Amino acid sequence: MTGYYDLILGLIPLSLIGVTAALSAVGFSLTSAVPLAAAVPVALIGHALFVNGPVEDTQSTTDSVDSSSASFEPAD
Repeated sequence: MTGYYDLILGLIPLSLIGVTAALSAVGFSLTSAVPLAAAVPVALIGHALFVNGPVEDTQSTTDSVDSSSASFEPAD
């Protein structure tokens, strides 16, 4: 099943290429169209990281390890 982050990873190159092509078709030179179009993938990455950030599954962290059975051995 395709998740949110899979879609973001697919949209990053597609948006860069698509917006660059659209700006080039409108009349921008390629050297100015690429940096302007790069704002869209940057916004997608920013949204994926900070607005809809990845979080840990809370159910998997409820299983705690008994500290008496866990052993710590120094490297020395």
